[in-house]
Amino acid sequence: MRGPGAAQNDPVHAQLRAPRRLTGALTLLLVALLPACTADPPTAPATSTPADPAPAGADAARGELAALAAAARDRHLTARYTLTGTDGPARDVVVVRAEDGTWRVDVPGGALGGTADVSLAATADGLFQCGLPSAGRPEGASCVRLGGRDDVVPGRLDPRVQHPFTDWLEVLTDRRTPLAVSPATAPAGVAGRCYAVETTSASLHPPLDVGIYCYEADGTPTHVRAALGTLTLAGAPGPGPATVALAGPVVDAEPIGPDAPAVEESPSAGTS
Repeated sequence: MRGPGAAQNDPVHAQLRAPRRLTGALTLLLVALLPACTADPPTAPATSTPADPAPAGADAARGELAALAAAARDRHLTARYTLTGTDGPARDVVVVRAEDGTWRVDVPGGALGGTADVSLAATADGLFQCGLPSAGRPEGASCVRLGGRDDVVPGRLDPRVQHPFTDWLEVLTDRRTPLAVSPATAPAGVAGRCYAVETTSASLHPPLDVGIYCYEADGTPTHVRAALGTLTLAGAPGPGPATVALAGPVVDAEPIGPDAPAVEESPSAGTS
């Protein structure tokens, strides 16, 4: 039997045991939470590495050239170009782009081994080769139909100098064409901006000649250096006509070929 002092201490013991129970519960809670606090944070999902973009300078040059070629397609002019870098002396090539989209390119020495002058033209009636009066062909001008307006000149008859003013403009305008384009230094005396153009896919028939192409801001071609030779604008261009006219009447004949005519040997003198 406890005395009076022991009975007085029971409330104190109860008060001490309550904080101990609370402390123990807090300790168990902290132990349970500790692994969650110390665990590694969740790993962020990996993101795919984007492909390396094309160099900004190259992409800008490709866009600039496409814009200039588009302006050249809309340019209506009559212009004279000096053609060098081919067999024979420098020649003057005349280019006409009319308001209705027809065109004509006169090429001195473009046939018969360089002895005959020809004109290529695309009109509403088709694609034509016209023979012009020249040393190798003294008769008057006449024209032969080669095909439809949008056809290409057959390879064996193709002097190639018309391409920078006709179908190659479409190639340069089309951003899907596999081309590598970079800025180039303009040759002395050449106006406008110049670009070096290369094809980026192997092909037996590339869409255009690799080389240097130069244009003024209004789309005037000022200089082309390619496998066909070098074409340089020779003086300020004049306006283009409403439509081009053929150099002569259309006849039913064979087109003029590229090869020089065979030289007939004179018969040897007979013996007596």
